[in-house]
Amino acid sequence: MTHESTVVVPTTAAVARRRPRRGGGPWLSFLVRRVLRMAIALFVVVTAAFVVLRAAGGDPVRAALGATAPQSVVDERRHQLGLDQPLIVQFVNYVGGLLHGDLGSSLITGRSVSELVADRLPATIALAGVTFLFVLLVAVPVGLFVAIWTQGNRRKGAEVAFTGVSGFFAAIPEYLLAVVLVIVFAITLRAFPVAGMSGPESFVLPVLALGIGASASLARIARVEALGVLGDDYIRTAHSKRLPSALVYFRHALPNMLTATLTLGGSLLATMVASSVLVEQVFNWPGMGSAFVQAITTKDYGIVQGLAIVYAAVILLVNLLVDIVLSVLDRRTTLLETA
Repeated sequence: MTHESTVVVPTTAAVARRRPRRGGGPWLSFLVRRVLRMAIALFVVVTAAFVVLRAAGGDPVRAALGATAPQSVVDERRHQLGLDQPLIVQFVNYVGGLLHGDLGSSLITGRSVSELVADRLPATIALAGVTFLFVLLVAVPVGLFVAIWTQGNRRKGAEVAFTGVSGFFAAIPEYLLAVVLVIVFAITLRAFPVAGMSGPESFVLPVLALGIGASASLARIARVEALGVLGDDYIRTAHSKRLPSALVYFRHALPNMLTATLTLGGSLLATMVASSVLVEQVFNWPGMGSAFVQAITTKDYGIVQGLAIVYAAVILLVNLLVDIVLSVLDRRTTLLETA
C-alpha cells in the first residue's frame, strides 16, 4: 500500500501574516499621523494670529509708538518690520521666519520675540511642571482613598461631600483663586511672597492657584477609575490570599487606574500652561504670561502674535505627548489601527 504525502501550500493571506512588516509598522504610521495633525493645527494657529491682528483695524505701529510719535518715525518702523508690503508677502515672510526660528520683533523696542521667549519660557515651564507634580501627588492618592472608603455604596454621605467639594473647587477660576490667595496668605498673613520668583517659597501660592482646581477635577476621575479597578476579579483574588491591603492597593490597583488618570492629567497640563497667563500676571511671575498681558496692554502686537504661537505650540506638543503615552500604557485599545 502506498501512502501519498499531503503537501499544504500556505495561502497568500497566511504568508502575508508571517511576513515582517516594513517601514516601521503601525508605530511609525501613528507618529506620522499625530505629527502631521499637530503641524496642520499649528499652521492654522499661525494663519489665524496673522489675520486677526491685521483685521483688528488701525495702525499697530502707530498704536505701539503712541499718538505723539512723528510720522517719519512710524513710517521708518513700518518699513523695518516689512509692514508696508502686501499682506501675502508679509505672510510668506513671516512663515519663512518661523521656519528659521524667528518669531518676529517687538513693535516698540525692536527686541526679538525669540529672545523674549528664551528668557521667559523657563519660568513658565517651571511653574507648570511643579504644578503638574503637585496635582498628581494630591489627586491620585485622594481619588484612590475616597474610592476605597466609599466602595460598595458605603458612606454615601462622604461620597456626596467629596463630589460637592471637588466640584466647587474645580469651578473656581484660577485668576480669582490667585487673588484670594494673595490677599489672605501674602498680604494679610505675610506667610509667602506677594510676587516674583525668588525661591522655593515663591512657588507655593502660584502652584496652589493653578493646581487646586486641577487637583479637584483629576481626583474625581481618579476615584471613578479606582472604583472600576477595585471591582475586578484579580483584586478580589489578592484579598482572598490575605495580602496586606497596602500591597493590594498600591501595587496592584494603583498602576491599573493610571491610564485614564494620566491622560486627563496630561490634558490638564496643557490647560495649566494656558491658564498661567493671568496667574503669572497676578504674582508678577517672570514668565511668558506676564509678558503676554503686558504686550496686550501696550498694544505691542508683534510680541502678542509671537507668544500666542508659542503657547499654541506648547499646548499642541503636550497633547501629542499625551497621545503617545496613552498608546503606550493602554494596550487594550485599538488606537493604532483606528486613529
